[in-house]
Amino acid sequence: MNKTKLLPLAAVLLFSQAVFGQAQPTRSTESVYDYKAAFNPVFYNNSGSVYRSASGKPGHQYWQNAANYDIKVSLNDQTHEVKGTVKISYTNNSPDKMDFIWLQLEQNLFNQKSIGQAVVPLTNSRYGDSSSDFDGGYTISQVKDQSGKEVKYKIYDTRMRIELPKTLEANGGKIEFSMDFSYIVPEYGADRTGILPTSEGNIYAIAQWYPKMAVYDDVHGWNNLPYTGPGEFYLEYGDFNVEITAPANHIVVLGGELLNPEEVWTKEQLDRFNKAKNSDKTVIIRSQDEVPNPNSRPKKSTLTWKYRLNNARDVAWASSKSFIIDAAKINLPSGKKSLALSAYPKESNGGNAWERSTEYTKASIEHYSNKWMEYPYPIAVNVASNVGGMEYPAIVFCGSRAKAGSLWGVTDHEFGHIWFPMIVGSNERLYAWMDEGFNTFINDLSTEAFNNGEYNRSRGSRNAMTRMIMNPSLEPIMTTPQGMKERNIGMLAYYKPGYAMRILRDEVLGAERFDAAFRKYVEYWAYKHPTPEDFFRVMENETGENLNWFWRSWILNNWSLDQAITDVNYVELDPTKGAIITISNLQKMPMPVVVEATTVSGKKIRHKLPVEVWERNSSWKFVLNTTEKLTNVRIDPDQVYPDSNPENNVWNSN
Repeated sequence: MNKTKLLPLAAVLLFSQAVFGQAQPTRSTESVYDYKAAFNPVFYNNSGSVYRSASGKPGHQYWQNAANYDIKVSLNDQTHEVKGTVKISYTNNSPDKMDFIWLQLEQNLFNQKSIGQAVVPLTNSRYGDSSSDFDGGYTISQVKDQSGKEVKYKIYDTRMRIELPKTLEANGGKIEFSMDFSYIVPEYGADRTGILPTSEGNIYAIAQWYPKMAVYDDVHGWNNLPYTGPGEFYLEYGDFNVEITAPANHIVVLGGELLNPEEVWTKEQLDRFNKAKNSDKTVIIRSQDEVPNPNSRPKKSTLTWKYRLNNARDVAWASSKSFIIDAAKINLPSGKKSLALSAYPKESNGGNAWERSTEYTKASIEHYSNKWMEYPYPIAVNVASNVGGMEYPAIVFCGSRAKAGSLWGVTDHEFGHIWFPMIVGSNERLYAWMDEGFNTFINDLSTEAFNNGEYNRSRGSRNAMTRMIMNPSLEPIMTTPQGMKERNIGMLAYYKPGYAMRILRDEVLGAERFDAAFRKYVEYWAYKHPTPEDFFRVMENETGENLNWFWRSWILNNWSLDQAITDVNYVELDPTKGAIITISNLQKMPMPVVVEATTVSGKKIRHKLPVEVWERNSSWKFVLNTTEKLTNVRIDPDQVYPDSNPENNVWNSN
């Protein structure tokens, strides 16, 4: 989901003051800190098992099910209908036999009788319009098993239960079934799919478009929470073969390998397409001037585009006769290549806008490939649409009006999602912070690196974010997106966990140790389904640190931080023998303490205390080595900690 569609940081600060007002934890010199609660050794709810190791790695008997898809559909650009057939090959690798299976029918969100429509507020919402009369959802028929026999099924909102004609065996049992489906594409589908009108024709951004398997795992069994808009997705991995028949004047882009380029490109476009595969500079495949020219497309009524994508959890596509297309080579650490490709209308072209999309896509993916894990797909497609920002394997949809830093930000964010959750397949419906928050964190590092910091902006005082991050009206990060106030989702899914990862990296563990552990988390759980506990355990086992206090403070609870200087004296009343500084922890969150003292001669002395000083204390005294009187003592001199009361962080001699 699009971070930049939420709010830039400066705007968020103003927004938080308007929405949250001045609410803050009660100011007091009395401490409410309870070290027994913060450092309680009983933290994990589950012991290690053969499926999930206590070290955070997948266990030696870890399993997950798989689903392969063969999909053939057509797009009618007059009626806006997508219609076709899906064949699903499902493998039950679990130790459990199955008499039924569950599918997800996400387009049913747009049915007027859906749960999602019922909970859309009267005020503006990203996920729907309470006054809309659009009545969408699937029409499904011909649900058959591999022998051609019709099977029994029931549809409950966005979920479909199929009764199996015979028991699906455990440990590798396979079943194959198919169904016909159709639906009308919503104009604005919860900011994940939609139709953008342009002067040269509509742009169709097609997602949540086919019936797909629900996940059956060792944590919850069937994961069947309904799709209501805020909560994103949790999907099995498999291979996709997709055929899309569209008007011949359309170009269809999909996140996957194009199998029949010679059938769907003109000869000149095919030559340019092949040239782009070996070019570090952006190559125009179809120019703005060529878009209105009928000769820029094959002279047929329809064309079928054939794509394949392996080992992915989803697939999406876009289609339009208005597309300008350009592309360039992506260089991967192994020496392999991928292709960055952009599709956008003339309204998005020029003025430091979408003509740089391919440059941004290439840079983003090359950075993450070198930093965390190599990009796994043969192509990376960026589509200008009326979707503010949404991610799928090998393809993303971004706002058509974005330009300059805004376009870099949304492009980088959406392609960052390739690593979380496309590679590391966490349960977004339950734990949005495990994809949005991690992605927000890695976006910071990518933006610092891009083009010598072209769009990197100094954040100034990170402490300025405290009013919104630690506001007592917020739910804990460990809340489902559909369980959060919509106005809080940006903070709790994106900014706060992103901030938490940055402070864990920069202030608690150090960049080298954090980055090595984070890479291991990606490696261990690539193409698998980690839980929050798996992540916590990996980070602790890899770094050698007990971080229960951190997860408890930042993720499980909405605790606040308030460190204070409560006294400054001198050893034996003699400034030449050192200063005795007393600090207190007044709120529930423990954190390391950075203290900087200024002497009468202007010398600065910095001292950092580990979080363990709070392991059995709410107040702590230490000696600062100095031979001079002090004029000033300050906690958090760099203003990076979210201290809710910075006024008591400072002691002055006068």
